[in-house]
Amino acid sequence: MIIEGPVLKYGDKIDTDIIIPARHLKYTDPNYLAQHAMEPLDPEFYKKASKGVVVVAGKVFGMGSSREQAAIALKAAGVRVIVAESFARIFYRNCINNGLPLITLPYATKEIKEGDVVKVNVETGEVRVGNKVLNGKGITGMALDILKAGGIMEYLKRVSQVPTQGG
Repeated sequence: MIIEGPVLKYGDKIDTDIIIPARHLKYTDPNYLAQHAMEPLDPEFYKKASKGVVVVAGKVFGMGSSREQAAIALKAAGVRVIVAESFARIFYRNCINNGLPLITLPYATKEIKEGDVVKVNVETGEVRVGNKVLNGKGITGMALDILKAGGIMEYLKRVSQVPTQGG
């Protein structure tokens, strides 16, 4: 699973209140949520992301409340993959479950610049920036299967259609 795109770069401790402000949580439409993604930090985020981007960030991206809408908003806005130095655990899983790949790369903000075009191998964690190859942590096993299916709901639909022995 290879994903390529231009970089939008952010710093450390981007919490879920920044990713999708609480006042928008009463809405469930992904397109509505997308229009307000990262709004407090970058009011132009939706416009920039709509062409398909790679978000690069620092430490503990997605910290804060466990709102699933944060992953939904980023994906719907056009984020194709997130590469960060570290992630909040619940945010990480919410992204996987919603079909949004993430790569942990401890020195991401030092090696990747805003506007760089990167190529990310989700399975190996390899991130190519020009001639540089950076090695992050890839996604494997069931998490990869969920991503390839497009999210947990699609994965469960596929798995439930597989006939079992004796049944």
